[in-house]
Amino acid sequence: MKQLLTLLSFLFILALSSCKEPISDEHFYDPGISIELAEFRKQQISEIHYKLDFSIPKEKTDPIPAKLDLELSIQNVNQPLILDFNEQKEKIISVAVNGEQIVLDFRQEHIIIASNYLQKGKNRVIIEFIAGDLSLNRNDDFLYTLLVPDRASTLFPCFDQPNLKATYSLTITAPSSWEVLAGAPKLNSATEGDFTTHQFGESDLMSTYLFSFVAGNFQTAQSTDEFPQLLLYRETNEDKIAASIPEVFTLHQQAKAYLEEYTGYPFPFQKLDFATIPIFQYGGMEHVGAIQYRESSLFLDQNATDSEKLSRAKLIGHETAHMWFGDLVSIEWFNDVWMKEVFAGFMASKIVNPNYPEINHELAFLTSNYPAAYGEDRTPGTNPIRQNLPNLKDAGSLYGSIIYNKAPIMMRQLETTIGEEAFQKGIQKYIKQFANGSANWNDLVGILDKESPIDLQKWSAVWVNQTGRPIITDSIITDENGKINQFIISQKAEDSTDKVWPQLFDITFFYEDHQETFAVNLNEPAIELDQVIGKEAPQTILFNSNGLGYGVFPIQIESLDQIPSLEDEVMRGQSYINLYENTLLGNIPAITAIRTYQLGLATESNEILVRLLSSETSNLFWTYLDENERAMILPELENQLWTQLNSELPTPIKKSLFSLYSGIAYSKTGQENLYKIWSKSYEVKDLKLNPDNFTNLAMTLALFGHNDSDVILDIERSRITNPDKLNRFDFLRPALSQNPADRDALFESFAEAKNREKESWVLAANGYIHHPLRQSSSEKHIPLALSLLEDIQKTGDIFFPKGWINSTVGQYRSQEAANEVAKFLRENPNFNPILKNKILQGTDDLMRVQRIKNGS
Repeated sequence: MKQLLTLLSFLFILALSSCKEPISDEHFYDPGISIELAEFRKQQISEIHYKLDFSIPKEKTDPIPAKLDLELSIQNVNQPLILDFNEQKEKIISVAVNGEQIVLDFRQEHIIIASNYLQKGKNRVIIEFIAGDLSLNRNDDFLYTLLVPDRASTLFPCFDQPNLKATYSLTITAPSSWEVLAGAPKLNSATEGDFTTHQFGESDLMSTYLFSFVAGNFQTAQSTDEFPQLLLYRETNEDKIAASIPEVFTLHQQAKAYLEEYTGYPFPFQKLDFATIPIFQYGGMEHVGAIQYRESSLFLDQNATDSEKLSRAKLIGHETAHMWFGDLVSIEWFNDVWMKEVFAGFMASKIVNPNYPEINHELAFLTSNYPAAYGEDRTPGTNPIRQNLPNLKDAGSLYGSIIYNKAPIMMRQLETTIGEEAFQKGIQKYIKQFANGSANWNDLVGILDKESPIDLQKWSAVWVNQTGRPIITDSIITDENGKINQFIISQKAEDSTDKVWPQLFDITFFYEDHQETFAVNLNEPAIELDQVIGKEAPQTILFNSNGLGYGVFPIQIESLDQIPSLEDEVMRGQSYINLYENTLLGNIPAITAIRTYQLGLATESNEILVRLLSSETSNLFWTYLDENERAMILPELENQLWTQLNSELPTPIKKSLFSLYSGIAYSKTGQENLYKIWSKSYEVKDLKLNPDNFTNLAMTLALFGHNDSDVILDIERSRITNPDKLNRFDFLRPALSQNPADRDALFESFAEAKNREKESWVLAANGYIHHPLRQSSSEKHIPLALSLLEDIQKTGDIFFPKGWINSTVGQYRSQEAANEVAKFLRENPNFNPILKNKILQGTDDLMRVQRIKNGS
């Protein structure tokens, strides 16, 4: 009977699919890649193989001739074949289809091949073209591709959507002194004159955004393990090279071994090589067979702290995990980009945490995820973890702290709810079922739902598909003897909707001589905590004492001075984070919060918590205090930090304290102390600064307006020997000028896309130009900063739009700046809604400051 029902169900589904409405072609020719076009192409084509040939000249301004030989199978020839090429029509030299040259039909970033040139089954398309430069990241002596999420089509004609996986055969001709790394093993190379041609074998199946190559003047290193790896790098510091290269090979091998065991699936690709790039836009990118990293993230010196080493290990674990989560099993569409990111981050913690037993990993998870997640989720521009995406051209704007920080919090709640063993079992089924294909969130939920006692569809409706966070409140009634008669815990969405976040967390009662902890399952708008009825009312209640819950919790202002004395590190961390969130809600004055953080800094022995306290102190100091309040608190804060720096403290603690001190010590005394350290006339015992630290210190002295800032910068420039770091220094120097006209000219030059190519440098420059100490002269640039955002999205990489807003208008606190933002939004009612959210996210502090000042 069960077999009969299964057969009938299959026939019913087959009947439904056969009468499915055809996909409308209304949006096929829109700029970008519409979801309608993507869905049709997934049905239309398969068995895709790209043969690509690029000839890279010596001069970065010269064009790169290229050729595409495309083989594919076509099932439906009733519609034309549409390739994506987001470049000028003039860069297409010729198009041949099945041996016949055709007249180019180019519309709205698409090459259109009419049906009459196509045939069912195997087809071949040959296109000669000039490679697009937008995502080639060309420099004088190196270049690298970065094609996520929809940038492959800015480089070569392709089907630029994640669920159309293909294989690639790549040939690159480059200057003979250059190294070349790609996603497949190199077969051979041949030199003719000043150029060498490198031929690579056929790659594994991959999405277009995972195709990559790196070429340029790099040093190489190779591992000698049974699974050999190749590294390309440009670092010149011998101490960093010696301390880092063996370790990064080991970390990749350890990550690979763990993931093979956890997923039950062997390493899925031919190789696991990588390159480190000084100006790379973010931490890393999981290209198949050729991962790219920001060089400073992997190359650490011998004085690196455990936290810095842990961060490096997690980054490597993250990118290696992508080989299974994102590369082997790809996302169907970029609305599920969060899936690959959350699994990579989640696996990274599982991979590396056991290797650092001296670190409190619960605390590390708390401090690395919750502040960042709250930083977006508290804003009116927040977005759900899973977002709508009608067109892939907007995919880059989906990235942010909700994906990278809130999603891991959600995933931890999910694993806690269904259990680690059931969770792993579900993941193994997911990997096995969708290997070398693509999947979406509903596919995964369908698998995990079978392992879970709860309704995951309902659970994920709020955690994954809705925005925001809850504000938690309590109501306690006691009798005449001080016993608890009633204890109600309630939650209300911060945005005043009726959303409810099912979640688990602990609360702890503190008495004079002991403490008691109670588990809370807050799965309704309000629950009564029965297990505390009859208990003596405590002196203090700490909500979310295990750090598992998500939201803003009640806090007792009269107990703030007790936070530093809490024995449990997670309790202290949660309390400091909750204090910060309550401060931003206007429940606690910023000065009161800073005083509490000062108490914590004076006694804290955990490096992770010192970094948290330093960060939150700096944020409140520069954004939530006005000039008079800063001037009032600065002498005491400077003196405390300087005294601590000169006391007997471990190096990791001193590094975090120095980061805070050097970031706020702009007084005359502070500048004198910083100058003594920079000039090496005074050495803080056990601080152990490296050359990069001294460069940053020279720039800080210039920012603070030191009288000898030009001389300081000249001397510092003479100390720099690495050419990449020297180029960065020269780029940033106008931003450090004491002449506002120099700073103005640099910022105004960013209106041209070519001057924004080195994005991390641009963001650093903005940080100096728009720093609170410079805002009287830079506030006039706010309209330009806002007006450039759409162009920045078009020409920049995925994190650049948010970074741009944060580093410009996001640093301000004045009413005038708030008025400029409000004016821009009012005058642009049809502004891209995704970018509008980036503005609302980045200016949330600015608007909160006005509300707090106005008492609203």
